[in-house]
Amino acid sequence: MKTSLFTGWQARFHAVCLLMLISALAVGAFSGTAHAQAQVTPAPTESVAVEPLPAPDAAPAAAVEAAAAAPSFDHGDVAWMLTSTLLVLLMVVPGLALFYGGLVRSKNVLSILSQILVVFSLVLMLWVAYGYSAVFSEGNAFFGSFTEFAFLKGFAPDSVGNTPIKGLPDYLFVAFQSTFAGITTALIVGAFAERIKFKAVLLFSALWFTLSYIPMAHIVWGGGYLGAMGAIDFAGGTVVHINAGVAGLVAAYFVGKRIGYGQTALKPHNVPFTYIGAMLLWVGWFGFNAGSAAAADTVASLAFINTILATAAAVLGWTLVEAVSKGKPSALGAASGAVAGLVGITPACGTVGPLGAIVIGLVTGVVCVWGVTGLKRLLKVDDTADVFGVHGVGGIVGALLTGVFSAQSLGGTKADLDIGHQVWVQLVSVGFTIVWCAVVTVAILLVVRLVFGLRVTEEAERTGLDVTSHGESAYEA
Repeated sequence: MKTSLFTGWQARFHAVCLLMLISALAVGAFSGTAHAQAQVTPAPTESVAVEPLPAPDAAPAAAVEAAAAAPSFDHGDVAWMLTSTLLVLLMVVPGLALFYGGLVRSKNVLSILSQILVVFSLVLMLWVAYGYSAVFSEGNAFFGSFTEFAFLKGFAPDSVGNTPIKGLPDYLFVAFQSTFAGITTALIVGAFAERIKFKAVLLFSALWFTLSYIPMAHIVWGGGYLGAMGAIDFAGGTVVHINAGVAGLVAAYFVGKRIGYGQTALKPHNVPFTYIGAMLLWVGWFGFNAGSAAAADTVASLAFINTILATAAAVLGWTLVEAVSKGKPSALGAASGAVAGLVGITPACGTVGPLGAIVIGLVTGVVCVWGVTGLKRLLKVDDTADVFGVHGVGGIVGALLTGVFSAQSLGGTKADLDIGHQVWVQLVSVGFTIVWCAVVTVAILLVVRLVFGLRVTEEAERTGLDVTSHGESAYEA
């Protein structure tokens, strides 16, 4: 009986095992079939729409056309030029404003600040209205067209290639150049500060921008007479500094000397203002000079280091001359030397080597000391902020030495440059600028004198222009 029971148990055990094996095989077979269908069997076309993906290197025709039509420029260049434009703005307000503001007497500081800001703003409007068009459009040897790009006609936010610099958005180049026009005109007001009518300043500035800055910029940078001759002016030695310096000298003669000039000491009221303004000018000048390369490239780098070295050399040169001649070097002199060095290197910064920049800065600093002392006495002129002594004289020295040190044999970038011929071309450009600016400025001042008169009354001058012209005072008693 035990045997039969054992046998029955074994049979039942085997039957159960066999059943489990069959079930496992069935489940495995079913899941394998289902997995195979998920991998192999395509989904019904009615429920899922399958669209083939394009090859990695293939682009839709519309995308290709859009890419071809998109503006083409280097974003690094754009970023640098945006920065440079802001730096030139820094040169004017607050840089130039503080520099001049410290040089005048306390009763006239707000008047000079107002003149610089309002003149700069006025010229920006005129630049957009017709200035850009008259400088950078085709025309004759002296003027472009005043209407071709009037009010930036034909420009758009995404337009590129309608300016002489093809790699920048059009609006950016217009904005950068507008700051040059604005600061050049604003430089002049330092020459006749403390005694001129505000409305006379504005009318003079509008006419001078139109008849002196525009033609000189076109003549040098817009494909005009001096540019075609081969004159080198990288960032504005003739267009900006000699132009403004000569205008300031002529205007100072026309307006006349301040009351008490040569009889009492008319001292700067705040030398720290002037010092801070000069240092802001140095910082901003990197946009002025290196920005004139219109790209973040090796030319900009050359202009950058030249701006550092020439300025430092001019500071040392001016300080040395003062120490020898006066026995005590002054902070005002060092600050003035920095500005002189910046002026001197401006036309040369993109074409001379670092050693040439040091020589130009040193010579400019030394000569400009004479420009604001000995030459000023010889000319018998009351140039309040020494616009001609620094900008005019410094611009002349820099323009002439550009013709020397731009030669590759002296570390410059111009291969096979005939130094004698180039110096002659530079001399012609300097002489042309002086004559053009002087004649135009005289004519403009005659018109302004006829319309408004130039000078405030003696009572207004003694009281101060802050109160009499603007109804406010910088320092309350």
